[in-house]
Amino acid sequence: MTSRRKQRRGGVIRHRAWVSSSATRKRGVLMAANGCGGGEMAGHDTYRSPLAARYASPEMAFIFSDAHKFQTWRQLWLFLAEAEQDLPAPGPAALGGSFTQRKRSKCVEGRTRQIPDPEARPGRARASMRACWKLGLPITDEQLDEMRANLHTIDYKMAADEEKRLRHDVMAHVHTFGHCCPKAAGIIHLGATSCYVGDNTDLITLKKAFELLLPKLARVISRLADFAAEHAGLPTLGFTHFQPAQLTTVGKRCCLWIQDLCMDLERLTRARDDLRFRGVKGTTGTQASFLQLFEGDHGKVEELDKMVTEKAGFQRAFIITGQTYTRKVDIEALSVLASLGASVHKICTDIRLLANLKELEEPFEKQQIGSSAMPYKRNPMRCERCCSLARHLMTLVLDPLQTASVQWLERTLDDSANRRLCLAEAFLTADTILSTLQNVSEGLVVYPKVIERRIRQELPFMATENIIMAVVKAGGSRQDCHERIRVLSQEAAAVVKQEGGDNDLIARIRADPYFGPIHGQRPLWGLGSSQCRKERGGGGRGGFSLPSLLHLINAAPVARPQLLPQAALGVFWAQALKVPRTAERPALEGSQTQSGGLWQ
Repeated sequence: MTSRRKQRRGGVIRHRAWVSSSATRKRGVLMAANGCGGGEMAGHDTYRSPLAARYASPEMAFIFSDAHKFQTWRQLWLFLAEAEQDLPAPGPAALGGSFTQRKRSKCVEGRTRQIPDPEARPGRARASMRACWKLGLPITDEQLDEMRANLHTIDYKMAADEEKRLRHDVMAHVHTFGHCCPKAAGIIHLGATSCYVGDNTDLITLKKAFELLLPKLARVISRLADFAAEHAGLPTLGFTHFQPAQLTTVGKRCCLWIQDLCMDLERLTRARDDLRFRGVKGTTGTQASFLQLFEGDHGKVEELDKMVTEKAGFQRAFIITGQTYTRKVDIEALSVLASLGASVHKICTDIRLLANLKELEEPFEKQQIGSSAMPYKRNPMRCERCCSLARHLMTLVLDPLQTASVQWLERTLDDSANRRLCLAEAFLTADTILSTLQNVSEGLVVYPKVIERRIRQELPFMATENIIMAVVKAGGSRQDCHERIRVLSQEAAAVVKQEGGDNDLIARIRADPYFGPIHGQRPLWGLGSSQCRKERGGGGRGGFSLPSLLHLINAAPVARPQLLPQAALGVFWAQALKVPRTAERPALEGSQTQSGGLWQ
């Protein structure tokens, strides 16, 4: 199930254990059987969170699963043991003098090893110095191999029994891991505190979750960009205060949505890139336990922290921590997700309003039922679901705000239960609304005839702003013209509302000698269509041209998410373009259709 892979970055070789796609799919079946991932096998006699069982993708549900959490704990224990064994010697300057003057030896597995002489073999000596000379702890390769062989063989029943007995989740898993690794049991969790596995796993999880959201968001932007380009020149009635205002275009209105999502894409990318590892800091952030292990050698402790950070796939670690990493990190993560929720809520609310006007609709399946009582109903249930979940997403940021404010001194444990809920729910919710919004954006239906009819009904009012501009250019007073049009508009509105007649404002204006003839008017929708073209080319605040988005998404190196199916990997934007539209996907099993379940 596992394979050893090496990644070389900046001259550092990192070892990781990856799980194959087939293994992950099998694990997903087990999760479904336990009610963690949904599916037909899930139990029906206990409560299951709808976010995992009904809405979120299997990939995101797995990232926040017990399997991923506890496998990551074991991986971190392995990283720590490897680094404690492999800790390299200080550099030549720290040893004093040249290599030829300061040759030292160490017994490693019964063999004497020396620091190579760079003057005799300069290239190979310097490159292999770290590998051949170690000043770490007496941890054997046999112990490490035993740990590697049991990263995924977790006895959950034993762990549950141990936690019931010990009332401590981390120590329960230390004992469970030690039970299947008897030779390594004595060095598991050596020098570490619970937050070494707890907090570092949370940071790894947040990073992977962001990496799963980014291509989904990019894909939504891509679909909406196609829609905006297609309808860039289609005039439609603009609304302010949900009252008829001036004309815009269907594509220009969509650009408002895209610009917000591009800002969210930037913020999510920045939040992911700003994540730092907690690292190896000890119980109160002083690294005292590791300083004791390495007999007061500060350099070794700092190198240990750096090695574990690199093994975990992070470029940076916090210099300052208490027992935990600062809970401000959670605030930042959930803030950007809350902002995304606000964007999605606005987009889906606009679509719901336009659906009421019969100008625009979300996709509606051939056999879909809108109402059990009213067969004619075509309710925008996907957008309604997005709005419902987006409201939940926006409120979750209050949890880390309050948690960060009440962390006494170096740490209190009243953050734990709260964070188990809010972090997972935030990312599962964001994952759901992006999958659903993609489905909506790929199937939007426009009704030009309805749009044209509404424009004709309001067109006399639409012309008034242009009439005022023309009168002023001819030497008239803007205020006098505004007042004359206001009076005539109220008279025309009374005919429409009270008598059910047609809007005769233009006729009234033509009959008023004050105005006279007006020629050469610009299109009433202004520069809407050209703004669409400019924005699609990347000229606006949230420019969404393919090259600019590709650059944005790939601005920082992305580590392949560990323990995820192959479908969730790869370059974000390239994958976004390769994934077929949801209309092209095969129908889901059971009673769920393409528009339900995962894609709903």
